[in-house]
Amino acid sequence: MSGGLTFQHLFPQASHWVDGLATSPVAVFVNGPKFGYASWEVGHILSLILIGGTAILMNLRLLGAGVTEEKPEVIYRNLRLWQNVGVIGIVVTGLLIGSANGAKLYNSSAFLVKMMCLVAGVTLTYGVSRPVAAANGAVALLPRIWFAIGGVIFLAGLWIFTTSDLIDVGVYHVITAAALILVAVTRGKVRWGYLIGLTALIVAQFVHTHFILKPDDYDHLNPVNKVYTWLYGVWVVGTALITLFRGRRDAGGPLARLMAYAGILVWVLGAAAGRWIAYQ
Repeated sequence: MSGGLTFQHLFPQASHWVDGLATSPVAVFVNGPKFGYASWEVGHILSLILIGGTAILMNLRLLGAGVTEEKPEVIYRNLRLWQNVGVIGIVVTGLLIGSANGAKLYNSSAFLVKMMCLVAGVTLTYGVSRPVAAANGAVALLPRIWFAIGGVIFLAGLWIFTTSDLIDVGVYHVITAAALILVAVTRGKVRWGYLIGLTALIVAQFVHTHFILKPDDYDHLNPVNKVYTWLYGVWVVGTALITLFRGRRDAGGPLARLMAYAGILVWVLGAAAGRWIAYQ
Protein backbone atom coordinates (compact mmCIF):
# COMPACT_ATOMS: atom_id res chain seq x y z
CA MET A 1 0.00 0.00 0.00
CA SER A 2 1.11 3.53 -0.71
CA GLY A 3 1.94 5.84 2.17
CA GLY A 4 -0.23 8.73 0.99
CA LEU A 5 -3.28 9.75 -0.96
CA THR A 6 -3.77 7.81 -4.21
CA PHE A 7 -6.27 7.40 -7.03
CA GLN A 8 -7.40 4.25 -5.25
CA HIS A 9 -8.54 6.39 -2.32
CA LEU A 10 -10.24 8.91 -4.58
CA PHE A 11 -11.88 6.47 -7.01
CA PRO A 12 -12.17 3.04 -5.32
CA GLN A 13 -14.98 2.04 -7.68
CA ALA A 14 -12.51 2.03 -10.59
CA SER A 15 -10.42 -0.87 -9.24
CA HIS A 16 -12.02 -3.52 -11.48
CA TRP A 17 -11.46 -1.40 -14.60
CA VAL A 18 -7.84 -0.72 -13.62
CA ASP A 19 -7.15 -4.43 -13.09
CA GLY A 20 -8.41 -5.12 -16.60
CA LEU A 21 -5.98 -2.68 -18.20
CA ALA A 22 -3.11 -5.18 -17.98
CA THR A 23 -4.77 -7.44 -20.54
CA SER A 24 -6.15 -4.71 -22.78
CA PRO A 25 -5.03 -4.44 -26.43
CA VAL A 26 -3.19 -1.21 -25.62
CA ALA A 27 -1.16 -2.89 -22.87
CA VAL A 28 -0.35 -5.80 -25.17
CA PHE A 29 0.82 -3.33 -27.84
CA VAL A 30 2.98 -1.38 -25.38
CA ASN A 31 4.67 -4.51 -24.07
CA GLY A 32 5.03 -6.02 -27.53
CA PRO A 33 8.41 -6.90 -29.07
CA LYS A 34 8.21 -4.31 -31.86
CA PHE A 35 8.76 -1.30 -29.60
CA GLY A 36 8.79 -2.46 -26.00
CA TYR A 37 7.82 -0.77 -22.77
CA ALA A 38 11.24 0.84 -22.33
CA SER A 39 10.99 2.59 -25.69
CA TRP A 40 7.78 4.33 -24.67
CA GLU A 41 9.39 5.31 -21.38
CA VAL A 42 12.25 6.94 -23.29
CA GLY A 43 9.72 8.86 -25.39
CA HIS A 44 7.95 9.95 -22.21
CA ILE A 45 11.16 11.22 -20.64
CA LEU A 46 12.19 13.06 -23.80
CA SER A 47 8.76 14.71 -23.98
CA LEU A 48 9.08 15.81 -20.37
CA ILE A 49 12.53 17.24 -21.06
CA LEU A 50 11.12 19.11 -24.06
CA ILE A 51 8.17 20.73 -22.28
CA GLY A 52 10.11 21.24 -19.05
CA GLY A 53 13.14 22.72 -20.80
CA THR A 54 11.16 25.13 -22.95
CA ALA A 55 9.07 26.18 -19.94
CA ILE A 56 12.26 26.86 -17.98
CA LEU A 57 13.74 29.00 -20.76
CA MET A 58 10.56 31.04 -21.18
CA ASN A 59 10.01 31.57 -17.47
CA LEU A 60 13.65 32.35 -16.78
CA ARG A 61 13.31 35.24 -19.21
CA LEU A 62 10.38 36.55 -17.16
CA LEU A 63 12.69 36.34 -14.16
CA GLY A 64 15.30 38.42 -15.99
CA ALA A 65 17.71 35.53 -16.57
CA GLY A 66 18.56 33.08 -19.34
CA VAL A 67 18.33 34.42 -22.90
CA THR A 68 18.08 38.08 -21.96
CA GLU A 69 19.14 39.34 -25.38
CA GLU A 70 15.59 38.74 -26.66
CA LYS A 71 12.28 40.05 -25.37
CA PRO A 72 9.98 37.56 -23.62
CA GLU A 73 7.57 37.61 -26.56
CA VAL A 74 10.37 36.49 -28.91
CA ILE A 75 11.31 33.62 -26.59
CA TYR A 76 7.65 32.60 -26.47
CA ARG A 77 7.26 32.60 -30.25
CA ASN A 78 10.40 30.50 -30.71
CA LEU A 79 9.41 27.90 -28.11
CA ARG A 80 5.64 27.51 -28.44
CA LEU A 81 5.81 24.81 -31.15
CA TRP A 82 8.17 22.67 -29.10
CA GLN A 83 6.02 23.13 -26.03
CA ASN A 84 3.07 21.77 -27.98
CA VAL A 85 5.14 18.80 -29.16
CA GLY A 86 6.28 18.11 -25.58
CA VAL A 87 2.77 18.17 -24.13
CA ILE A 88 1.38 15.92 -26.87
CA GLY A 89 4.28 13.52 -26.35
CA ILE A 90 3.75 13.38 -22.59
CA VAL A 91 0.03 12.68 -22.92
CA VAL A 92 0.34 10.02 -25.64
CA THR A 93 3.26 8.11 -24.12
CA GLY A 94 1.81 8.54 -20.63
CA LEU A 95 -1.49 6.94 -21.62
CA LEU A 96 0.35 4.03 -23.25
CA ILE A 97 2.67 3.46 -20.29
CA GLY A 98 -0.14 3.87 -17.76
CA SER A 99 -2.34 1.30 -19.46
CA ALA A 100 0.42 -1.29 -19.13
CA ASN A 101 1.13 -0.49 -15.49
CA GLY A 102 -2.26 0.61 -14.22
CA ALA A 103 -2.50 -1.45 -11.04
CA LYS A 104 0.76 -0.06 -9.64
CA LEU A 105 0.00 3.53 -10.59
CA TYR A 106 -3.52 3.28 -9.20
CA ASN A 107 -2.06 2.78 -5.73
CA SER A 108 0.80 5.26 -5.97
CA SER A 109 0.69 8.66 -4.33
CA ALA A 110 3.69 9.69 -6.46
CA PHE A 111 1.64 9.00 -9.59
CA LEU A 112 -1.23 11.09 -8.22
CA VAL A 113 1.20 13.97 -7.65
CA LYS A 114 2.57 13.54 -11.17
CA MET A 115 -0.92 13.76 -12.67
CA MET A 116 -1.73 16.81 -10.57
CA CYS A 117 1.49 18.44 -11.80
CA LEU A 118 0.59 17.61 -15.39
CA VAL A 119 -2.74 19.40 -15.01
CA ALA A 120 -1.15 22.28 -13.10
CA GLY A 121 1.79 22.44 -15.52
CA VAL A 122 -0.41 22.69 -18.60
CA THR A 123 -2.56 25.27 -16.84
CA LEU A 124 0.37 27.39 -15.70
CA THR A 125 2.22 27.10 -19.03
CA TYR A 126 -0.65 27.69 -21.44
CA GLY A 127 -2.90 29.82 -19.27
CA VAL A 128 -0.24 31.89 -17.51
CA SER A 129 3.38 31.81 -18.71
CA ARG A 130 2.69 31.92 -22.45
CA PRO A 131 0.26 34.86 -22.45
CA VAL A 132 2.40 36.75 -19.92
CA ALA A 133 5.53 36.19 -22.01
CA ALA A 134 3.65 37.17 -25.18
CA ALA A 135 2.72 40.43 -23.42
CA ASN A 136 6.37 40.99 -22.34
CA GLY A 137 5.58 40.55 -18.65
CA ALA A 138 2.22 42.29 -18.47
CA VAL A 139 -0.32 40.25 -16.49
CA ALA A 140 -3.95 40.46 -17.62
CA LEU A 141 -7.00 39.26 -15.69
CA LEU A 142 -7.31 35.84 -17.34
CA PRO A 143 -3.73 34.73 -16.55
CA ARG A 144 -4.37 35.76 -12.93
CA ILE A 145 -7.41 33.45 -12.81
CA TRP A 146 -5.53 30.55 -14.38
CA PHE A 147 -2.62 31.17 -12.00
CA ALA A 148 -4.94 30.85 -9.01
CA ILE A 149 -6.35 27.57 -10.35
CA GLY A 150 -3.02 26.07 -11.41
CA GLY A 151 -1.27 27.31 -8.28
CA VAL A 152 -3.76 25.60 -5.97
CA ILE A 153 -3.36 22.28 -7.80
CA PHE A 154 0.44 22.66 -7.74
CA LEU A 155 0.53 23.39 -4.00
CA ALA A 156 -1.87 20.51 -3.27
CA GLY A 157 0.42 18.16 -5.19
CA LEU A 158 3.45 19.48 -3.32
CA TRP A 159 1.66 18.88 -0.01
CA ILE A 160 0.83 15.27 -0.92
CA PHE A 161 4.41 14.70 -2.07
CA THR A 162 5.94 16.02 1.17
CA THR A 163 3.54 14.15 3.47
CA SER A 164 3.63 10.70 1.82
CA ASP A 165 5.89 7.97 3.19
CA LEU A 166 8.77 6.72 1.04
CA ILE A 167 8.61 9.63 -1.42
CA ASP A 168 8.68 12.67 0.88
CA VAL A 169 12.48 12.85 0.64
CA GLY A 170 11.98 13.64 -3.05
CA VAL A 171 11.14 17.20 -2.03
CA TYR A 172 14.91 17.75 -2.08
CA HIS A 173 14.68 17.65 -5.89
CA VAL A 174 12.34 20.63 -5.83
CA ILE A 175 14.41 22.53 -3.26
CA THR A 176 17.59 21.88 -5.26
CA ALA A 177 15.96 23.10 -8.47
CA ALA A 178 14.73 26.26 -6.77
CA ALA A 179 18.18 26.82 -5.26
CA LEU A 180 19.84 26.54 -8.67
CA ILE A 181 17.31 28.86 -10.29
CA LEU A 182 18.18 31.52 -7.73
CA VAL A 183 21.86 31.30 -8.65
CA ALA A 184 20.90 32.51 -12.13
CA VAL A 185 18.30 35.04 -10.99
CA THR A 186 20.12 36.78 -8.11
CA ARG A 187 22.82 39.37 -8.70
CA GLY A 188 25.47 41.30 -6.85
CA LYS A 189 25.43 41.30 -3.07
CA VAL A 190 22.16 39.37 -2.96
CA ARG A 191 23.74 36.50 -4.90
CA TRP A 192 26.82 36.41 -2.72
CA GLY A 193 24.78 36.55 0.47
CA TYR A 194 22.50 33.81 -0.82
CA LEU A 195 25.42 31.55 -1.81
CA ILE A 196 27.23 32.09 1.49
CA GLY A 197 24.10 31.24 3.49
CA LEU A 198 23.33 28.19 1.33
CA THR A 199 26.91 26.93 1.62
CA ALA A 200 26.83 27.39 5.39
CA LEU A 201 23.67 25.29 5.62
CA ILE A 202 25.16 22.52 3.46
CA VAL A 203 28.36 22.41 5.52
CA ALA A 204 26.44 22.51 8.82
CA GLN A 205 24.20 19.62 7.76
CA PHE A 206 27.18 17.55 6.58
CA VAL A 207 29.08 18.07 9.82
CA HIS A 208 26.00 17.46 11.95
CA THR A 209 24.98 14.24 10.20
CA HIS A 210 28.47 12.79 9.61
CA PHE A 211 30.50 13.78 12.66
CA ILE A 212 28.22 14.88 15.50
CA LEU A 213 25.72 12.07 14.95
CA LYS A 214 26.56 8.47 14.07
CA PRO A 215 25.73 7.41 10.48
CA ASP A 216 23.37 4.66 11.73
CA ASP A 217 21.63 6.75 14.39
CA TYR A 218 18.40 7.08 12.39
CA ASP A 219 16.31 8.04 15.40
CA HIS A 220 18.24 11.30 15.57
CA LEU A 221 19.29 11.68 11.92
CA ASN A 222 15.76 11.75 10.53
CA PRO A 223 14.47 14.66 12.67
CA VAL A 224 17.73 16.57 12.20
CA ASN A 225 17.51 16.23 8.41
CA LYS A 226 13.90 17.41 8.52
CA VAL A 227 15.01 20.54 10.38
CA TYR A 228 17.63 21.25 7.73
CA THR A 229 15.05 20.67 5.01
CA TRP A 230 12.91 23.39 6.54
CA LEU A 231 15.95 25.68 6.86
CA TYR A 232 16.79 25.16 3.18
CA GLY A 233 13.20 25.87 2.25
CA VAL A 234 13.04 29.06 4.30
CA TRP A 235 16.37 30.31 2.92
CA VAL A 236 15.44 29.60 -0.70
CA VAL A 237 11.89 30.94 -0.46
CA GLY A 238 13.06 34.02 1.44
CA THR A 239 15.63 34.81 -1.23
CA ALA A 240 13.08 34.21 -3.98
CA LEU A 241 10.72 36.71 -2.34
CA ILE A 242 13.50 39.30 -2.44
CA THR A 243 14.04 38.70 -6.17
CA LEU A 244 10.37 39.39 -6.87
CA PHE A 245 11.07 43.08 -6.33
CA ARG A 246 14.68 43.26 -7.60
CA GLY A 247 14.47 42.10 -11.22
CA ARG A 248 15.31 43.56 -14.60
CA ARG A 249 13.00 46.28 -15.85
CA ASP A 250 12.57 44.59 -19.23
CA ALA A 251 11.28 41.39 -17.58
CA GLY A 252 8.05 40.82 -15.68
CA GLY A 253 6.94 42.56 -12.50
CA PRO A 254 6.61 40.87 -9.07
CA LEU A 255 3.46 38.93 -9.98
CA ALA A 256 4.90 37.81 -13.32
CA ARG A 257 8.06 36.64 -11.56
CA LEU A 258 6.01 34.69 -9.02
CA MET A 259 4.15 33.07 -11.90
CA ALA A 260 7.48 32.25 -13.56
CA TYR A 261 8.79 30.46 -10.47
CA ALA A 262 5.62 28.37 -10.31
CA GLY A 263 5.77 27.71 -14.06
CA ILE A 264 9.23 26.15 -13.66
CA LEU A 265 8.86 24.28 -10.37
CA VAL A 266 5.59 22.60 -11.32
CA TRP A 267 7.43 20.62 -14.02
CA VAL A 268 10.30 19.87 -11.64
CA LEU A 269 7.82 18.46 -9.12
CA GLY A 270 6.15 16.41 -11.84
CA ALA A 271 9.49 14.95 -12.92
CA ALA A 272 10.47 14.22 -9.31
CA ALA A 273 7.15 12.50 -8.64
CA GLY A 274 7.62 10.36 -11.74
CA ARG A 275 11.08 9.41 -10.54
CA TRP A 276 9.75 8.29 -7.15
CA ILE A 277 6.92 6.12 -8.49
CA ALA A 278 9.40 3.22 -8.45
CA TYR A 279 9.70 3.47 -4.67
CA GLN A 280 6.04 2.81 -3.92
